[in-house]
Amino acid sequence: MADTLFSLAEGIRKCTACPLWRSRTLAVPGEGAGKIMVVAEAPGVEEDRTGKLFMGRSGKFLDEMLKMAGLDRKNIFLTGSVKCHPPQNRKPVSRELKTCKELWLDKQMSMVEPELIVVLGGVALKSLLNKSKVDDLHGKLIDGKYFVTYHPAAAMRFPSVRKKMEEDMTVLKRLL
Repeated sequence: MADTLFSLAEGIRKCTACPLWRSRTLAVPGEGAGKIMVVAEAPGVEEDRTGKLFMGRSGKFLDEMLKMAGLDRKNIFLTGSVKCHPPQNRKPVSRELKTCKELWLDKQMSMVEPELIVVLGGVALKSLLNKSKVDDLHGKLIDGKYFVTYHPAAAMRFPSVRKKMEEDMTVLKRLL
């Protein structure tokens, strides 16, 4: 078993445990430091190209949301539920989520030992808590450790979701 986040990231970059590896350019292990972990869905096209999460517009939007909560990207550990870009930007399927969680995400959580895990969107919610309705849980702290909110892509697309995510960030700031 990998004993550092660096060696774990190297394992992720070489992973062939599920079919997603066949269509990826770069696996995206995640990065950062601190006692807050943010778990998103999966790498997109730009992330697949660069090997880093939340690049471009979505990254700027996430940074805005984090700032509202009093957080900075350099003080969190940011990762995805799966580490490879699914073809045609589809959502990861259950097998991919399960494989990646068991092989990589659980180990990342164990190594980071986060005091709080911010769950971004339905895919991360399914992966971490086996629940599917962000609308029912957003803005809430689950099991004393998981704070649920919307994925930045949804908040960028829908003004009503953006408003809810902004409200969630205000709640998160009070929790911190």
